[in-house]
Amino acid sequence: MGPARVRLRGGAVLVELADRFGDGAAEKVFAGEVVDADGAVITPSTVLPPGAHVYLYRELPDEVVVPYPIPVLCRDDNIVVVDKPHFLATMPRGGHVAQTALVRLRRSLDLPELSPAHRLDRLTAGVLLFTVRREVRGAYQTLFARGLARKTYLARSSGVTSVALPTVVHSRIIKQRGQLQAIEEPGEPNAETLVEALGDGCYRLSPRTGRTHQLRVHMASLGLPIDNDPLYPRVLDVAADDFSAPLRLVAHRLEFEDPFTGELRSFVSRSGAIGP
Repeated sequence: MGPARVRLRGGAVLVELADRFGDGAAEKVFAGEVVDADGAVITPSTVLPPGAHVYLYRELPDEVVVPYPIPVLCRDDNIVVVDKPHFLATMPRGGHVAQTALVRLRRSLDLPELSPAHRLDRLTAGVLLFTVRREVRGAYQTLFARGLARKTYLARSSGVTSVALPTVVHSRIIKQRGQLQAIEEPGEPNAETLVEALGDGCYRLSPRTGRTHQLRVHMASLGLPIDNDPLYPRVLDVAADDFSAPLRLVAHRLEFEDPFTGELRSFVSRSGAIGP
């Protein structure tokens, strides 16, 4: 991962970093591990104006190793498509840094510019697309931003619904920073999912939008919470090293027209993790 960029309030850099981030950040100044936008090393006496930026590498937290490989489904000059395992975050956030698909793939494939074109929840397995080069990143990310990539998920639920299926679920979903659960609230719908029953507790989910936890929220709203979901309908306390009950949700298929060749591309997960 690249260095963290810190926008300064102005004044003595050492004092500001110590006030905002603690003794560890101050120690990095004394060690010569903080630089300005021009690459000059910040010293204990450096003063910079408001709005200036400095760069430093964060200390990585101790992380529980996710003991699963990341199978590569496709690799070419523009993209890498993988079959992400459960429990592995797409990219660094909070306490997950080294144990993320992005960091592990950058290291294992030696692709420093690798970047996700979209995201999957940490607990969701399945097809995940990355771009290889900075020059093509925007074109692939735009496919997802504009809803041009067709995604199909498989889920398993032991619940019972009174709603006739198939059905299209519309609702307004918001996710507040610091809150574990996303919630539905009154207002203009911003999330849409087609839910189809496949029999024996298995469901096909086709989201037409991409709100945080959308599929998990919509399934719970139908009385069909996804098996082994620790957030919906109730928050459960699960140890960080407990991999015994994966969420029964897999991003099964991803299809799109390649923005550079016009070719229809289709990728299917090999995961059987929604259970028998």
